[in-house]
Amino acid sequence: MSGNGDAAATAVSAGPVTGTLGLLNEPCSDWLQVAILRRLLEENSPKMRIIRVGTRKSQLARIQTDSVVAMLKALYPGLQFEIIAMSTTGDKILDTALSKIGEKSLFTKELEYALENNEVDIVVHSLKDLPTVLPPNFTIGAICKRENPYDAVVFHPKFVGKTLETLPEKSVVGTSSLRRVAQLQRKFPHLEFRSIRGNLNTRLRKLDEQQEFSAIILATAGLQRMGWQNRVGQILRPEECMYAVGQEGGCSVPVAVHTSMKDGQLYLTGGVWSLDGSDSMQETMQATIHVSAQHEDGPEDDPQLVGITARNIPRGAQLAAENLGISLANLLLNKGAKNILDIARQLNDAC
Repeated sequence: MSGNGDAAATAVSAGPVTGTLGLLNEPCSDWLQVAILRRLLEENSPKMRIIRVGTRKSQLARIQTDSVVAMLKALYPGLQFEIIAMSTTGDKILDTALSKIGEKSLFTKELEYALENNEVDIVVHSLKDLPTVLPPNFTIGAICKRENPYDAVVFHPKFVGKTLETLPEKSVVGTSSLRRVAQLQRKFPHLEFRSIRGNLNTRLRKLDEQQEFSAIILATAGLQRMGWQNRVGQILRPEECMYAVGQEGGCSVPVAVHTSMKDGQLYLTGGVWSLDGSDSMQETMQATIHVSAQHEDGPEDDPQLVGITARNIPRGAQLAAENLGISLANLLLNKGAKNILDIARQLNDAC
């Protein structure tokens, strides 16, 4: 799960178990958008070996992992799975903001170590926790269908019915995400933002039982997975707070995106912010995506050792979407986005 325990996209990683894992270029279920871990499962099927699944210990991480295992069991009912839970660096250091810890892979390193040392066969992460470049011999074996990507506001009981805009002057809002703080300070300058750490249960308890916070910002997906939809007081619109980039943006870098599809056009908005939100840059680009085109198997569609195939989306559309992301990133960099991020990192390190 994510650093905040609440990201929308789930990734299944696989390591050097009989080499890297293969994927099958065809859909496998309504929920999984790629065929999961086929070679690992089929190679071990005759031996009835137990597939060991690594995960973080938090309740939310276990819920996410349980859902992945349930999908795998539906695909391979003859196999057995063992869930192995462990604590990560990000779980253990709770008195420091994530952006101040100064290490990478805060919520994945211990799981990757277990994978590398054959203590587990696969691990389940939130996609935004994964580094842009995976360790050698590792691959993303599958990405599950995305949940609601938007951020939600949960209010202290005495402020139920309010919005961020209508909270009193100097109200304190809790979040450990630089991405959220940078955007929301710009949009709601009358509010103060402070770091709040802990798993979802802990942060909600701090909100309800203490008087420090008027509200906290959480991911809608995490609240939904926990069955706590009733705590959502406000869903933040893209113009208020865009959501996290799938990989490595996470909560420690003030970058965010928003995507939408309309009439065969994929619109991608990306943004970067200074820590206080005073300086920012946003750009939107679009590309034609023919998602309704019939996908035909061919020589290029043979199963690959490393790869992810989106369900019912032809190869040309996938490449167009990928190129759109690259083009937007280059546009932002050419207009000075790197300078904004460099200053943000320097200020964060100095604080």
